[in-house]
Amino acid sequence: MMMRFSILALLLGGVFLLLFLRRVMGAPAGDNDRLAEVRRRVAPGLQAELKRAHLKAGAPVFIRLYKEERELELWLRDEMGGRYALFKKWPIASCGAEGLGPKLREGDGRAPEGFYHVAARQLNPKSKWHLAFDLGFPNALDKALGRRGSALMVHGGTRSVGCYAMTDPVMELIYLLVDAALRGKRQDEIQVQCLPFRLSEARVAQAEAEGHEWASFWRNLKEGSDLFEQSKVPPLVAQREGTYLFRRREP
Repeated sequence: MMMRFSILALLLGGVFLLLFLRRVMGAPAGDNDRLAEVRRRVAPGLQAELKRAHLKAGAPVFIRLYKEERELELWLRDEMGGRYALFKKWPIASCGAEGLGPKLREGDGRAPEGFYHVAARQLNPKSKWHLAFDLGFPNALDKALGRRGSALMVHGGTRSVGCYAMTDPVMELIYLLVDAALRGKRQDEIQVQCLPFRLSEARVAQAEAEGHEWASFWRNLKEGSDLFEQSKVPPLVAQREGTYLFRRREP
């Protein structure tokens, strides 16, 4: 009996030691067989694409999503200049049934609009939607305005009632780059801009002229989007009294 207890204690000790070493050595949080299989299958081709674009896996990532155009852009920081370069665009398969405007409450069928930040703890390699990351909705501004909702993600698959669905093959590429950036300790959080459409002056002015209920909110989003266009570096983001505040960052 004592021998069995000793063997069990040794096994448990080994498990805890392995978990500790994985943590210290920077093993990816939440890794599993599914993600390991995706890495084996997808990483070589992805690495080749990155090399052709003169970019590297593990570089800081920035993401923009556009509801109206149904498009996601993934940017990677250029090692030489410090600015972000567009790596790829992919079509969004689905982003809810209710169209433009910010998410206001649970079950309203809308995907979020605003500026969100994704940390390693928000990655979910075991999602029922293949691979996913949580956007962090509601953010500080959403909470200040009383907006509510949960489990708002960018994920695989083609169906959505308020998330951004990207299909499984596309989500594998996005997830691997986001995971590599956060695991590489060079980026604590990835900024994700969820935008109603490409925020040109003409398009926002059209919404204002039409008296759209969200025109002033979109004008505020445009401030942050414009700062990225100017510097090609995601701006610093805060909020005060339900309005986004931005500060430009240089490379």
